[in-house]
Amino acid sequence: MAITSGGPLSHLRVLDLSRVLAGPWAGQILGDLGADVIKVERPGTGDDTRAWGPPYLKDADGVDQEAAYYLGANRNKRSIAVDLSHAEGQKIIRKLAAQSDVVIENFKVGGLAKYGLDYPSLSKDHPGLIYCSITGFGQDGPSAKQAGYDFIVQGLSGLMSITGEAGGPPIKVGTAVADLTTAMYGVIGILAALSHREKTGEGQYVDMALLDTQMSWLANQNMNYLIGGESPKRIGNAHLNIVPYQDFETQDGHVIVCVGNDRQFQRFCEAIGAPELARNRSYETNALRVRHRDVLVPAIAARMRLHTTAHWLEILSHVNIPHGPINSVGEAFADPQAIHRGMRVDMDHPLGVSVPTVANPIHLSKTPVSYRRPPPLLGEHGDEILDELGIDPEDRARLKDSGAIG
Repeated sequence: MAITSGGPLSHLRVLDLSRVLAGPWAGQILGDLGADVIKVERPGTGDDTRAWGPPYLKDADGVDQEAAYYLGANRNKRSIAVDLSHAEGQKIIRKLAAQSDVVIENFKVGGLAKYGLDYPSLSKDHPGLIYCSITGFGQDGPSAKQAGYDFIVQGLSGLMSITGEAGGPPIKVGTAVADLTTAMYGVIGILAALSHREKTGEGQYVDMALLDTQMSWLANQNMNYLIGGESPKRIGNAHLNIVPYQDFETQDGHVIVCVGNDRQFQRFCEAIGAPELARNRSYETNALRVRHRDVLVPAIAARMRLHTTAHWLEILSHVNIPHGPINSVGEAFADPQAIHRGMRVDMDHPLGVSVPTVANPIHLSKTPVSYRRPPPLLGEHGDEILDELGIDPEDRARLKDSGAIG
């Protein structure tokens, strides 16, 4: 049923009915691990993100084609264009679901029930199906029917209240972290459900919500509130519970310093030429340094501004203090470690060009991630998939004429 790739999930087929980011990202992770992922898109326009540019991947003639946003979340998938509102289109989806192990969708609550493509409908004839729904607020509760967007959830979850400079406005994280973390937790839920099915034969429903995930992902910041009783405040790049653990301005830029214990603090003070700070009893322990950060941090900052970033990177490396620069995205890809780890993967694209993609970060010694298919063109594999369903060319032509497929 699935393409043999040698990946740990190469025995699975995933039907991806989702679009934009959270659902497609989950599907891409499963595809990278070997699953045969079939991406279902609207005829004509496809996934909304195909138009979310510039920048666009250019074809061999230099013409803009596929948006970078779309390309980033749809590797290792096959695309078929099906109109879910069309009765014949619904029949195709039901046939695909019957041959799939997992369904992923991110329609509004109840959005697929009217087409008979919700979990209760599909699981009647396929009790082993794993069905993962990704929404903004989950399948129940007072906000369940509201549309969920990453930006809105970053605000609702409390994340933006702790992101930004002290005294400045709340700031969202620079990437769609609510979408991405929900996708990753969704994959964990899917794998757990598959493990349960392996033992019992039972499929199940996986209900994922951006708000739930983003709130759980606040980790120690949530616990600071639950234990301390006060909501954490914005403190820029500083750490609420560790000092010094932030970036410092240098002569020509910034350097990040992460001092995790008292021994490191002593070495750090020696390295920056301020041994008196290490001898000051007000800074002997991390708890004391946190309480006196308003005095300690300016004293450190004054020292750090005396030299260049390159100087401090060399000095702190010599004394084994955790540190690093603040790279641009381009500088990050040029970093020797990122190059060594193969974080850029170039793939041949059907447009006749090479498309760069970002590597999957999972490294498995026996069943490694594979990069089998570049992000597909809209409907690129439609005939291939319909052949697998036993739909002959004459019926395919009829379905295209009816508008059920693209």
